[in-house]
Amino acid sequence: MSTPRSRFSAVRSLRDRALHRLGSVSPEAGDAMLYAAGAAFAGLTVLTSTLALYRQWAELAVGPFLFGTVCSVLLALAARRRTGPDQARRARRHWTGRIAVAVCVFAGATAIPLGLEIVWRSDGDPGSHVQPEVTNIERAGQAVVKGKDPYPYVTNPHGKVVSHLPGVSPVNSFVPYLPLMTVFGMPSEKKHDIVLTDARIFFSLATLLVAGAALFLCPADGRRKMRALQVIAILPTAALPLATGGDDMPVVAFLLLAMVLAQRRQPFASGLVLGIVSAMKFTAWPLAALALFAARDRKGERRPLLMILGMLVVAGPVVIPFALSGPWAFFDNVVLFPLGLSGVNSPAASPLPGHLLVSTFPFLHRILPLAVGLVGGSLLAWYLIRRPPRSVSQVCKVGGVVMAVITLLAPATRIGYLLYPINFLTWSYLFADTEGAERHAGSDVVAGTELQLSLS
Repeated sequence: MSTPRSRFSAVRSLRDRALHRLGSVSPEAGDAMLYAAGAAFAGLTVLTSTLALYRQWAELAVGPFLFGTVCSVLLALAARRRTGPDQARRARRHWTGRIAVAVCVFAGATAIPLGLEIVWRSDGDPGSHVQPEVTNIERAGQAVVKGKDPYPYVTNPHGKVVSHLPGVSPVNSFVPYLPLMTVFGMPSEKKHDIVLTDARIFFSLATLLVAGAALFLCPADGRRKMRALQVIAILPTAALPLATGGDDMPVVAFLLLAMVLAQRRQPFASGLVLGIVSAMKFTAWPLAALALFAARDRKGERRPLLMILGMLVVAGPVVIPFALSGPWAFFDNVVLFPLGLSGVNSPAASPLPGHLLVSTFPFLHRILPLAVGLVGGSLLAWYLIRRPPRSVSQVCKVGGVVMAVITLLAPATRIGYLLYPINFLTWSYLFADTEGAERHAGSDVVAGTELQLSLS
């Protein structure tokens, strides 16, 4: 009879063999599989989505993903013959080919659908061809530019709707974002054509610039960087949200930059970036808190307080004035409404376990968030005490699991929020090959210190 220990060893052996098989897949074949998955997702979206905006994106994106799949398969077949004295030259040529395919897929699946949706929105109803969060952030940005409070007083402490914006439903009157997110909506205050002021333009620019800087600074190899770039800019995890809404993408990009700076052992700089993103949206907070476990200086010594200081330097002056100017409105908009605890339920709804539970058993609407917070928080605290993450890769892995649980069990959620755990787990892979270098660097510092002491 097998023991639990032997069963665990068998499962671990199967996992190791599966990871070995995946690791033996060529980069070109990996590209083909990812683009094929993107094409499949776009095809299913065309057939099953109830949102016309999503179907429009999918109809435009399925072709580019199929193109990327075919080209990557051809590159993979050609790479199998990459032997002989000119192997290095062929490798460079195939790397160039992978980049060219990625650029084409990005243009067809992300950039062109984004541009068309913005143009169509400008030519027709300003509220069409766009997710509600875009117009919401634009209104909030316009309010800030005019010196007004961006957080409307929608419900009272008893959950009763007392007011809402003219011509806007109560549910779309809420601003469930922290103050710095309104920056992306400020350009819309100018009386220009929507084509020039759509918040998605600035979401996309910030995402590409910040993610590009992060990957440039990251010491990982090109293969791992390509995977991270595909997830954050090319695959449906980025293409769909950037073309239709996009507010989560700059959050993800800034988190990546913060993790890169933490991996480079710059805790204060990482804290400054975490302060920026923590003042944009609460979805950044779980990874920002976990990042403290990886806060180390050049000598390898833990510096979580230095990272916290960097966060507070930015987030404090940005968030506190808005929180004090209208405490209840701020709390109702930013905390209660996203959790589904205000008088108006969030429209975010996907066929995920948390939403299905609340739909089947309405009395769980307020209980489920509290139960998930208490039970999940206790389990996380127990895990962190027993096995605290010691590297950025481990922090991203834990953060990915935490965000997956939150997304799956939240009563008001969107399936698009899964882009957070997918990105975090990809970053765990991105940073994994740098851990050995970090350990060697730490050993070198210790050895150098011991040598100086012995000489003195």
